Order: sequence, then C-alpha cells, then structure tokens
Amino acid sequence: MTDLTRTLIERWKVDKNGTYQSWFLWPERLKNFRSIRRGIGAVVNEIQAGTFGNAYRGSSLETVVSSIAEQRQMFKGADHAFLWKPKLRIPDIYENADNQRAFANLLHACDCCDTEQEVVQAIQQLSQHGIKGLGPAAANLLYFIHPTLVVPFNTAIVNGYNALTGSSVKLGKWDHYLAMREGVLVLNARYRDLLSNDLGAIAGLLFDLGMARYPVPPREGDSATVAAWETDLAKVREEAASFARQIQANRTEDATHTEVQGWLRDLGKALGFSVWVATNDRSRPFNGGALGDGCLSSIPASLLVAGADTVPLIDVVWLNATSLEVEAAFEVEHTTSIYSGIVRLLDLALGSDQSAKKHLFLVAPDAREADVRAQLSRPAFSRVSELGIRYVPYTSLTEHRENMARFGAGIKPIEAIAKTL
Repeated sequence: MTDLTRTLIERWKVDKNGTYQSWFLWPERLKNFRSIRRGIGAVVNEIQAGTFGNAYRGSSLETVVSSIAEQRQMFKGADHAFLWKPKLRIPDIYENADNQRAFANLLHACDCCDTEQEVVQAIQQLSQHGIKGLGPAAANLLYFIHPTLVVPFNTAIVNGYNALTGSSVKLGKWDHYLAMREGVLVLNARYRDLLSNDLGAIAGLLFDLGMARYPVPPREGDSATVAAWETDLAKVREEAASFARQIQANRTEDATHTEVQGWLRDLGKALGFSVWVATNDRSRPFNGGALGDGCLSSIPASLLVAGADTVPLIDVVWLNATSLEVEAAFEVEHTTSIYSGIVRLLDLALGSDQSAKKHLFLVAPDAREADVRAQLSRPAFSRVSELGIRYVPYTSLTEHRENMARFGAGIKPIEAIAKTL
C-alpha cells in the first residue's frame, strides 16, 4: 500500500484539476486565514457578552462560516451544519444558552492554546455536552485557527479516509473524528515529504478520493490488480466536464484579480502616491514583471497596526509619497470572499488614529454589487457606515483609469468613480 499511496500522491499533486493545485496552492487561501480567525473571535465575544442572539441568519457565525464556504470546492456547503433546522431543533446552539456558551468555550480555548493536547481536550470537553446537531463539522472552524493540528471535516473527507485506510469512521461523532484525526496524522507523517505540516494538503487528497476523482490504491491484490489500478489512475485527468470548467474559471479569476491589482498599482503611482501591494501577491507575474515592481519593498509603519496582521495583506494601498501615511486602501473582490476584504479594511481603519484620513474601497465586478451591499449590511459590520467604505465597479475603473492617470492627481479621481454604499 505504501508505494501505491506514494504514487497516488505524486500524481495527485501535479494534476491541475486536483484540490492540491486548485485550492491548497491558491494564493487567496492563506490570505483568508487571519480574517476568518478574527471572525471566530467575534463569535466568541458576542456569545460571552450575551449579544449573539438566538438565530443563525444575520449572526456573526453566519458571516464567518459563509466566508469559509467560499473557500472553493473543498469547503462548499460548510454552512449546512450550522443552518438552523426548526423541525429537528438543531444545531442546538441558538435556543440553548448553555450549549451556546459551551460552543464558544471550544472556539475560545482553541484560539488561545498552542498545543495538540489542549486542542484535543477542548474538543473532548465539548463532546461531553452532547449538543444535538453540533458535530465534527465544527472542526472546519478550528482548522482555520490551527491548520497544523486540526483536520478539516466533511462527508467527502470521511469517505476518502475510510476508502484509503479501510476504516469505518462515522459522521457526526466526535470520538470518531478524533480517531480519524490520529490516523490522518500518521498518514501525513509517513508521506510528509510529499505533503505539508498544514493538514489542508492531506485533507484535500482525502476529499478528492471521497469525491471519487481518483481511484483508491488496492490494499491487497496481485500484480494484475495493481496494474488495473495504475491504468485507472493514469486516466484520471478530467472526470467531469463541470469540474474542469470550474477549475479553468478559477484560474481565470486569479488572473483577473491580479490584473485589477496591477491597474490600481499603476494608477496610484500615476496619481503621485507610493504604493504597497499585498505581501503575498508581490511576486505574482504581471505585464512581464512582478506585481510588486516599483512599489514599496518594506512595510511602512502606517501598516503595522497593533493586533492586526491582516493589514499588510490588503490588495493595494496608496500612501503619501512623503510621509508614507495611508491615503487609500483597496480590496479587489473578483470572486474571493468579500468578508475577508472588509475585515482587512476595518483592521486598517480602526487600528490607528488616522482613520479619518483613509479612503477605503471595495473593487469588484458590476455583477457583485448586490453581494457587496449584502455583506456590508451584516450586523457584524455595523461600523462600516461611519467609515465610509465605497465600491468601485470594474467598468468604471476600466473606462476611466487611463484618463485619470493622464490628467488626474491625488485622491479625487478615484473618489469620482466610486459609489457610496
């Protein structure tokens, strides 16, 4: 099994349609970790303060879980476990205050701890409460707090694990989840040279196996059985036309996101600003060079906001060329999580005494205007209206950016094409 599993992983990693290439190596994946973790902290704070309420819709939990569900195909449907099912009265964290607090205790304990033992103990303590309908799907929240300690969880991952190992892990049981986690850690250690400390990599492999995108290596069999499996594996390239189309769309989306960042970079420089490009985007190819070419090479002090390590990840920031104080900040939301972009802008605006001087913009396709407005109307973003975050449609930027660069100066040109929300 060992050699065959190694062969499987090697083939899987280079498959552009596989989860490793399309999600695990996706630049936006790591960028969203900090924002999601902050959202989890907001859930804990509201529950502890008694202001969370008794409904999922409109809650801070819905906001952060929806952001997780936007993490491409592997987390699609992550919100299903938290949706209120009135006939079943589950998950029972909306009407039962004690259960709600137990849930918050889990999130808080994991957010504050650093060791595997502490994480497992926090899960075991929640499990003892026997909260109806609140099962291991909550591990998807914990993964974004401790990606090296917690394995993501959904039906496909469980199916993939059972198929690969011959186990019989059941959905909805925390003890089964913890047993699966131990088995995943053993697998990950065995093939660590091919995978990662981040358990998202092996979870992606199990997800693709559970979705039957790849044939599972036979645990027993003669040479003919192994040869048949290798033949099946060689055929796996595009197992569904819709999936292949989605992967291609994802690649196009990433390219477009970078292109818009490049427009904002060049426009900012033309209008007389110094420009900062997100830390993890600086090396992206753009126009024959890198996206960070001609931009600030070190993080200016105005972006070092205490307690907010998300700020240097804002897509594009324009700064006063002399003082390097922030003048404008832009989050490009082509298809990525609008939630995470808003959190980064809020971290910048609320993290210093300079908020009145900042101009904050969400840049998105015209078709996403309704999505932008819906996100900004969430109770979790109640401070947004007073900060004046505005929306720049793609068409406005496309049509006017060249004239703005040629004839404009300062912040007024971008303000002229932005919409107040």
